[in-house]
Amino acid sequence: MKAFGSFHPAVLLTYFVAIIGIFMFASNPVMRVTALLGGILFCLLLQKKREIPGNLGFYIPLFLLVAVTNPLFSHAGVTPLFFLNGNPVTLEASVYGVFLAVTVIGVMMWCKCYSEIMTGDKFLYLFGSIVPKLSLTLSMAFRFLPLFVRRMKTVTTARRGLGLYSQRGFVDRIKGTGQVFLSVISWSLENAMETSMSMRARAYGKAKRTSFSLFRFTMRDGVMIFVTLLLFALTVTGMASGATDFFFYPRIGELSLSPLAVTAYSSFAILAFLPFVIEVRGALLWRYYISRI
Repeated sequence: MKAFGSFHPAVLLTYFVAIIGIFMFASNPVMRVTALLGGILFCLLLQKKREIPGNLGFYIPLFLLVAVTNPLFSHAGVTPLFFLNGNPVTLEASVYGVFLAVTVIGVMMWCKCYSEIMTGDKFLYLFGSIVPKLSLTLSMAFRFLPLFVRRMKTVTTARRGLGLYSQRGFVDRIKGTGQVFLSVISWSLENAMETSMSMRARAYGKAKRTSFSLFRFTMRDGVMIFVTLLLFALTVTGMASGATDFFFYPRIGELSLSPLAVTAYSSFAILAFLPFVIEVRGALLWRYYISRI
Protein backbone atom coordinates (compact mmCIF):
# COMPACT_ATOMS: atom_id res chain seq x y z
CA MET A 1 0.00 0.00 0.00
CA LYS A 2 1.20 3.54 -0.76
CA ALA A 3 2.38 5.38 2.35
CA PHE A 4 0.23 8.45 1.77
CA GLY A 5 -2.73 6.31 0.71
CA SER A 6 -2.68 4.53 4.08
CA PHE A 7 -4.25 7.54 5.79
CA HIS A 8 -7.97 7.63 6.56
CA PRO A 9 -10.16 8.53 3.53
CA ALA A 10 -11.45 11.65 5.28
CA VAL A 11 -7.86 12.89 5.69
CA LEU A 12 -7.06 12.19 2.06
CA LEU A 13 -10.18 13.94 0.77
CA THR A 14 -9.49 16.95 3.00
CA TYR A 15 -5.94 17.18 1.70
CA PHE A 16 -6.83 16.98 -1.99
CA VAL A 17 -9.66 19.50 -1.63
CA ALA A 18 -7.24 21.87 0.12
CA ILE A 19 -4.34 21.59 -2.33
CA ILE A 20 -6.42 21.62 -5.52
CA GLY A 21 -8.71 24.38 -4.23
CA ILE A 22 -5.80 26.69 -3.41
CA PHE A 23 -3.99 25.85 -6.65
CA MET A 24 -6.99 26.67 -8.83
CA PHE A 25 -7.54 30.10 -7.26
CA ALA A 26 -3.93 31.16 -6.62
CA SER A 27 -2.73 33.95 -8.90
CA ASN A 28 0.79 34.08 -7.46
CA PRO A 29 3.46 32.48 -9.72
CA VAL A 30 5.46 31.21 -6.73
CA MET A 31 2.47 29.25 -5.48
CA ARG A 32 1.63 27.97 -8.95
CA VAL A 33 5.15 26.67 -9.62
CA THR A 34 5.35 25.19 -6.11
CA ALA A 35 2.12 23.27 -6.59
CA LEU A 36 3.22 22.03 -10.03
CA LEU A 37 6.54 20.73 -8.70
CA GLY A 38 4.82 19.04 -5.76
CA GLY A 39 2.33 17.37 -8.09
CA ILE A 40 5.07 16.20 -10.48
CA LEU A 41 7.19 14.68 -7.71
CA PHE A 42 4.21 12.96 -6.11
CA CYS A 43 2.97 11.68 -9.47
CA LEU A 44 6.40 10.27 -10.35
CA LEU A 45 6.36 8.17 -7.18
CA LEU A 46 2.86 6.84 -7.85
CA GLN A 47 3.17 5.82 -11.47
CA LYS A 48 5.19 3.05 -13.05
CA LYS A 49 8.46 3.91 -14.78
CA ARG A 50 7.29 2.60 -18.15
CA GLU A 51 4.40 5.11 -18.08
CA ILE A 52 6.66 8.15 -17.72
CA PRO A 53 7.62 8.56 -21.44
CA GLY A 54 3.98 8.37 -22.50
CA ASN A 55 2.94 10.96 -19.91
CA LEU A 56 5.74 13.28 -21.00
CA GLY A 57 4.58 12.93 -24.58
CA PHE A 58 1.14 14.14 -23.50
CA TYR A 59 1.86 16.84 -20.92
CA ILE A 60 4.76 18.64 -22.64
CA PRO A 61 2.89 19.32 -25.94
CA LEU A 62 -0.20 20.35 -23.94
CA PHE A 63 1.91 22.75 -21.88
CA LEU A 64 3.41 24.31 -25.01
CA LEU A 65 0.00 24.52 -26.68
CA VAL A 66 -1.58 26.41 -23.77
CA ALA A 67 1.46 28.65 -23.32
CA VAL A 68 1.64 29.61 -27.00
CA THR A 69 -2.09 29.97 -27.59
CA ASN A 70 -2.70 32.71 -25.00
CA PRO A 71 -0.44 35.42 -26.45
CA LEU A 72 -1.77 34.69 -29.94
CA PHE A 73 -5.38 35.39 -28.92
CA SER A 74 -4.91 37.80 -26.01
CA HIS A 75 -3.21 41.09 -26.87
CA ALA A 76 -3.48 42.74 -23.46
CA GLY A 77 -0.36 44.25 -21.93
CA VAL A 78 1.83 47.29 -22.51
CA THR A 79 5.08 45.61 -23.62
CA PRO A 80 4.86 44.38 -27.23
CA LEU A 81 7.50 41.87 -28.26
CA PHE A 82 6.62 41.70 -31.97
CA PHE A 83 3.64 42.01 -34.26
CA LEU A 84 1.87 39.09 -35.93
CA ASN A 85 -0.62 39.94 -38.70
CA GLY A 86 -0.83 43.44 -37.29
CA ASN A 87 -1.60 42.24 -33.74
CA PRO A 88 0.89 42.74 -30.91
CA VAL A 89 2.27 39.74 -29.05
CA THR A 90 2.95 41.20 -25.62
CA LEU A 91 5.31 40.16 -22.86
CA GLU A 92 2.49 40.18 -20.31
CA ALA A 93 0.31 37.84 -22.37
CA SER A 94 3.25 35.50 -22.99
CA VAL A 95 4.16 35.28 -19.31
CA TYR A 96 0.52 34.81 -18.35
CA GLY A 97 0.24 32.00 -20.93
CA VAL A 98 3.18 30.17 -19.36
CA PHE A 99 1.69 30.35 -15.87
CA LEU A 100 -1.75 29.43 -17.22
CA ALA A 101 -0.14 26.30 -18.66
CA VAL A 102 1.48 25.67 -15.27
CA THR A 103 -1.94 25.79 -13.65
CA VAL A 104 -3.60 23.52 -16.21
CA ILE A 105 -0.88 20.86 -16.10
CA GLY A 106 -0.57 21.13 -12.32
CA VAL A 107 -4.28 20.60 -11.72
CA MET A 108 -4.24 17.61 -14.06
CA MET A 109 -1.27 16.17 -12.15
CA TRP A 110 -3.01 16.52 -8.81
CA CYS A 111 -6.23 15.04 -10.21
CA LYS A 112 -4.18 12.10 -11.46
CA CYS A 113 -2.71 11.66 -7.98
CA TYR A 114 -6.21 11.88 -6.55
CA SER A 115 -7.45 9.07 -8.80
CA GLU A 116 -4.51 6.90 -7.73
CA ILE A 117 -4.97 7.50 -4.00
CA MET A 118 -8.72 7.99 -3.55
CA THR A 119 -9.95 4.64 -4.85
CA GLY A 120 -13.62 3.78 -5.27
CA ASP A 121 -13.90 1.95 -1.95
CA LYS A 122 -12.62 5.02 -0.07
CA PHE A 123 -15.05 7.32 -1.82
CA LEU A 124 -17.96 4.96 -1.16
CA TYR A 125 -16.89 4.67 2.47
CA LEU A 126 -17.17 8.45 2.92
CA PHE A 127 -20.39 9.10 1.03
CA GLY A 128 -22.06 5.71 0.62
CA SER A 129 -24.29 6.10 3.67
CA ILE A 130 -25.11 9.78 2.97
CA VAL A 131 -25.83 9.81 -0.75
CA PRO A 132 -25.46 6.19 -1.89
CA LYS A 133 -26.69 6.64 -5.47
CA LEU A 134 -24.66 9.78 -6.12
CA SER A 135 -21.52 8.31 -4.57
CA LEU A 136 -21.87 5.15 -6.67
CA THR A 137 -22.39 7.21 -9.84
CA LEU A 138 -19.36 9.42 -9.13
CA SER A 139 -17.22 6.42 -8.25
CA MET A 140 -18.11 4.74 -11.54
CA ALA A 141 -17.49 7.99 -13.44
CA PHE A 142 -14.01 8.43 -11.91
CA ARG A 143 -13.26 4.83 -12.79
CA PHE A 144 -14.49 5.07 -16.37
CA LEU A 145 -11.67 7.12 -17.93
CA PRO A 146 -8.67 5.01 -16.75
CA LEU A 147 -10.67 1.85 -17.52
CA PHE A 148 -11.45 3.16 -21.01
CA VAL A 149 -7.74 3.87 -21.64
CA ARG A 150 -6.76 0.38 -20.50
CA ARG A 151 -9.36 -1.19 -22.79
CA MET A 152 -8.11 0.90 -25.71
CA LYS A 153 -4.61 -0.48 -25.13
CA THR A 154 -5.95 -4.04 -24.80
CA VAL A 155 -7.94 -3.90 -28.06
CA THR A 156 -5.05 -2.22 -29.91
CA THR A 157 -2.60 -4.90 -28.75
CA ALA A 158 -5.02 -7.68 -29.75
CA ARG A 159 -5.53 -6.20 -33.23
CA ARG A 160 -1.80 -5.84 -33.79
CA GLY A 161 -1.31 -9.46 -32.73
CA LEU A 162 -3.86 -10.52 -35.34
CA GLY A 163 -2.29 -8.32 -38.02
CA LEU A 164 -5.41 -6.11 -38.30
CA TYR A 165 -3.80 -2.83 -37.28
CA SER A 166 -2.11 -1.16 -40.24
CA GLN A 167 0.25 1.79 -39.82
CA ARG A 168 1.30 2.17 -43.45
CA GLY A 169 -0.44 5.52 -43.90
CA PHE A 170 -2.21 8.30 -42.06
CA VAL A 171 -5.66 7.29 -43.35
CA ASP A 172 -5.09 3.67 -42.30
CA ARG A 173 -4.11 4.76 -38.82
CA ILE A 174 -7.23 6.92 -38.54
CA LYS A 175 -9.44 4.03 -39.64
CA GLY A 176 -7.71 1.63 -37.25
CA THR A 177 -8.09 4.03 -34.34
CA GLY A 178 -11.77 4.54 -35.19
CA GLN A 179 -12.41 0.80 -35.21
CA VAL A 180 -10.63 0.42 -31.87
CA PHE A 181 -12.71 3.27 -30.43
CA LEU A 182 -15.99 1.72 -31.60
CA SER A 183 -14.97 -1.66 -30.20
CA VAL A 184 -14.17 -0.15 -26.80
CA ILE A 185 -17.46 1.79 -26.79
CA SER A 186 -19.38 -1.42 -27.47
CA TRP A 187 -17.38 -3.21 -24.77
CA SER A 188 -18.16 -0.44 -22.26
CA LEU A 189 -21.88 -0.40 -23.06
CA GLU A 190 -22.07 -4.17 -22.74
CA ASN A 191 -20.22 -4.01 -19.43
CA ALA A 192 -22.61 -1.30 -18.19
CA MET A 193 -25.62 -3.50 -18.99
CA GLU A 194 -24.05 -6.48 -17.20
CA THR A 195 -23.31 -4.30 -14.16
CA SER A 196 -26.90 -3.03 -14.13
CA MET A 197 -28.36 -6.55 -14.33
CA SER A 198 -25.97 -7.79 -11.64
CA MET A 199 -26.99 -4.98 -9.29
CA ARG A 200 -30.67 -5.62 -9.96
CA ALA A 201 -30.22 -9.35 -9.32
CA ARG A 202 -28.61 -8.52 -5.98
CA ALA A 203 -31.56 -6.26 -5.03
CA TYR A 204 -29.49 -3.08 -4.99
CA GLY A 205 -31.54 -0.18 -3.63
CA LYS A 206 -34.41 -2.35 -2.35
CA ALA A 207 -33.43 -2.02 1.31
CA LYS A 208 -31.10 -0.09 3.56
CA ARG A 209 -27.53 -0.79 2.54
CA THR A 210 -24.95 -2.09 4.99
CA SER A 211 -21.22 -2.09 4.44
CA PHE A 212 -18.02 -3.32 5.99
CA SER A 213 -14.82 -1.34 6.13
CA LEU A 214 -11.39 -1.64 7.70
CA PHE A 215 -10.84 2.12 7.83
CA ARG A 216 -10.22 3.46 11.34
CA PHE A 217 -9.49 7.04 12.33
CA THR A 218 -6.33 6.96 14.49
CA MET A 219 -4.15 9.51 16.24
CA ARG A 220 -1.88 9.55 13.18
CA ASP A 221 -4.84 10.59 11.03
CA GLY A 222 -5.77 13.28 13.53
CA VAL A 223 -2.28 14.77 13.42
CA MET A 224 -2.28 14.70 9.62
CA ILE A 225 -5.65 16.40 9.25
CA PHE A 226 -4.65 19.03 11.85
CA VAL A 227 -1.43 19.82 9.95
CA THR A 228 -3.34 19.98 6.65
CA LEU A 229 -5.99 22.36 8.01
CA LEU A 230 -3.36 24.52 9.73
CA LEU A 231 -1.30 24.91 6.54
CA PHE A 232 -4.48 25.52 4.56
CA ALA A 233 -5.61 28.22 6.99
CA LEU A 234 -2.23 29.99 6.92
CA THR A 235 -2.17 29.95 3.11
CA VAL A 236 -5.77 31.15 2.74
CA THR A 237 -5.16 33.91 5.29
CA GLY A 238 -2.29 35.22 3.20
CA MET A 239 -4.37 35.03 0.03
CA ALA A 240 -7.42 36.70 1.61
CA SER A 241 -5.32 39.57 2.97
CA GLY A 242 -3.98 40.31 -0.50
CA ALA A 243 -0.37 39.60 0.48
CA THR A 244 0.02 37.03 -2.31
CA ASP A 245 -1.83 38.96 -5.01
CA PHE A 246 0.00 39.18 -8.31
CA PHE A 247 -1.04 40.92 -11.51
CA PHE A 248 0.04 40.17 -15.07
CA TYR A 249 -1.93 43.00 -16.71
CA PRO A 250 -1.50 45.73 -17.77
CA ARG A 251 2.09 45.38 -16.55
CA ILE A 252 3.77 42.46 -14.77
CA GLY A 253 3.72 43.16 -11.04
CA GLU A 254 6.25 42.45 -8.33
CA LEU A 255 6.24 39.56 -5.88
CA SER A 256 5.43 40.51 -2.33
CA LEU A 257 8.01 39.45 0.27
CA SER A 258 6.12 40.68 3.32
CA PRO A 259 6.09 38.42 6.41
CA LEU A 260 2.49 37.39 5.72
CA ALA A 261 3.31 36.56 2.09
CA VAL A 262 6.41 34.54 3.03
CA THR A 263 4.32 32.65 5.61
CA ALA A 264 1.74 31.83 2.94
CA TYR A 265 4.44 30.71 0.48
CA SER A 266 6.11 28.50 3.09
CA SER A 267 2.85 26.98 4.32
CA PHE A 268 1.71 26.16 0.81
CA ALA A 269 5.12 24.69 -0.08
CA ILE A 270 4.98 22.37 2.92
CA LEU A 271 1.43 21.40 2.00
CA ALA A 272 2.36 20.72 -1.64
CA PHE A 273 5.45 18.60 -0.86
CA LEU A 274 3.95 16.77 2.12
CA PRO A 275 2.80 13.65 0.16
CA PHE A 276 6.19 13.38 -1.55
CA VAL A 277 8.01 13.51 1.79
CA ILE A 278 5.66 10.90 3.28
CA GLU A 279 6.14 8.58 0.29
CA VAL A 280 9.93 8.90 0.40
CA ARG A 281 9.98 8.29 4.14
CA GLY A 282 7.77 5.22 3.70
CA ALA A 283 10.03 3.84 0.97
CA LEU A 284 13.16 4.35 3.09
CA LEU A 285 11.54 2.66 6.08
CA TRP A 286 10.49 -0.25 3.91
CA ARG A 287 14.01 -0.72 2.59
CA TYR A 288 15.39 -0.49 6.11
CA TYR A 289 13.03 -3.17 7.42
CA ILE A 290 13.80 -5.41 4.43
CA SER A 291 17.53 -5.06 5.09
CA ARG A 292 17.03 -6.17 8.69
CA ILE A 293 15.35 -9.45 7.74
